[in-house]
Amino acid sequence: MTALRIGTRGSPLALTQAHMVRDALKAAHGIDGEIVIVRTTGDKVQDRPLAEIGGKALWTKELDRALLEGEIDCAVHSMKDVETVRPEAIAIAAMLPRADVRDRLVGAETLAALKPGAVIGTASPRRAAQVKRHRPDVTTVLFRGNVDTRLAKLAAGEADATLLASAGLERLGRFDVGHILPTNVMLPAPAQGAVGIEARADDSRMLGLLAAIDHPKTRACVLAERALLAALMADCHSPVAALATIEGAILTIEAELYAADGSAHVHGMIEGAPEDAMLPATLARDLLDRAPEAVRALFAG
Repeated sequence: MTALRIGTRGSPLALTQAHMVRDALKAAHGIDGEIVIVRTTGDKVQDRPLAEIGGKALWTKELDRALLEGEIDCAVHSMKDVETVRPEAIAIAAMLPRADVRDRLVGAETLAALKPGAVIGTASPRRAAQVKRHRPDVTTVLFRGNVDTRLAKLAAGEADATLLASAGLERLGRFDVGHILPTNVMLPAPAQGAVGIEARADDSRMLGLLAAIDHPKTRACVLAERALLAALMADCHSPVAALATIEGAILTIEAELYAADGSAHVHGMIEGAPEDAMLPATLARDLLDRAPEAVRALFAG
C-alpha cells in the first residue's frame, strides 16, 4: 500500500502533532505515513494580528489547496486554528484524544501575582480580555510565533508574562514551563487541546482509515464548541471562551463572551444529550440575549 502523505505546518508543535497522527495510523493499520510540510501564510507573517491579515484561514488555506489538489492525503491541524466554516469538499475526518485544555501563565505564578501595570504578550483577543477582566491595570502587546519564539520574546524583556496552551507545551515535552490557570479563571478557547485530521470529503479510503483513530468524545465536545462559534457568528476579533465536556450521558457546554478590554462579560452554561444538535445554538442565543452591548457588538456578525 502506498505511503500516506500527511500534510502539516512546519512548526515544532505542528510536526509533533503530525507524527502523533502518523504513529496512530501505523498502529491502527500498519501503514507508513510521509510527513509533508506546507508553509502557511500564518507562519510567514508574524508581526500583525491574525484578524488584520485574514484570520484563521492563514493557517489552513495552503493546506486546503494541497489537499484538494491531491498533493497530500490528509492535513493535521490544531482544531482551535481551524475556521468555523470549512469547504464542502473537505471533511473533518478524525480527532485525536484531547489534551489538557487549560492555559499556562509564564512569568508569574498567578494573575494576581503580576506586578502592577504588567505587560502581557499575547495575540489572542480572548486571553487579552480575560486577563484584563481580572487585572484591568495590565496592558497587552502582540506576541505571535511558535512556542520558542514567544518564550524568547519574553526572555528578551518584551513583556513581563505570556500565556500559552498547556496542551502544546506538554506535546513539546515542556512540562516545566509556566503555571496552569484553572478554567474558572481562564476558560479556554473553543477546541483548545484538540488535534484534528481533515481529508477530501470524497476520499472514502482515507476517511475509512482515519475513522479508526477518531476519539468520539473529543469529536463530540469540539464539534459542539465549533457549533457555538458558528451560532455566535464569532470571528478572530471576538473574545470568546468555551469548553464542552461529557460525563456519562450528559454534554455540558460552558461559555463566556467578553468586551475587548475585559470590562464587561457574560457567562452561560447548558446541559443536554450529546446528540442534541440544538444545544450550542440555544446557548448562543441565551448569551447574546443577556450580553452587555459592549460584548454583543463583537458577535452575531
